[in-house]
Amino acid sequence: MTNMKVPVLWMVLILCGYLSGSIMFSRKIPIIFGMQDIVENSDDHNPGSSNVFKLCGVKIGIICLVLDIFKGFAPVFLSYLFVNVREMPFALAMLAPVLGHATAPFDSFKGGKCIATSFGVMIALLPISRIGFILAFLYIFFSVVIKIKLHKARSIVTYSVFAVISALLLTYRSFISIAAGCVLISAVVIIKHTKLFSNGREKEKTEKNA
Repeated sequence: MTNMKVPVLWMVLILCGYLSGSIMFSRKIPIIFGMQDIVENSDDHNPGSSNVFKLCGVKIGIICLVLDIFKGFAPVFLSYLFVNVREMPFALAMLAPVLGHATAPFDSFKGGKCIATSFGVMIALLPISRIGFILAFLYIFFSVVIKIKLHKARSIVTYSVFAVISALLLTYRSFISIAAGCVLISAVVIIKHTKLFSNGREKEKTEKNA
């Protein structure tokens, strides 16, 4: 493969990952099945599978959850098959579907919380690294052992700790590109949830002052 073809391949993979993440299945699928718009009718207006479960039932919720996971898994797994994962652009290939879900350019830039999609990325990494198990463990730990009841706060803490642990462990194992990808994904999730947390507080203040 020539030097010119390698950067082009990276750009294609990153772009495909971003576009994959941009498809808001949890909003589109219920509408396709003639159900309600979960963004319009949910309390937090989040286009995620959790609202599909609440408003549209378990069957449609499972379909949307699987698709939200798959859109993170597929582009990263394809990248793993075709390029060297130790090269730094792989961090952007990991980030791309999560950023696509967070920004949602085809849905007025009103993206989701990125949890399911980020786990899809972690599943794609299983042939290389088991770092995703740490993310899952941290979610369980802050849900059961040290209980953080508010989901937004729990996600912020979980991904903050995950960013530090993944950076240390993966850098030690010389997987610097994957470490960078985990940190970038964590940053996107933290920013999204911090924004939601701030919006929630502003809403409470408005309601109190009304």
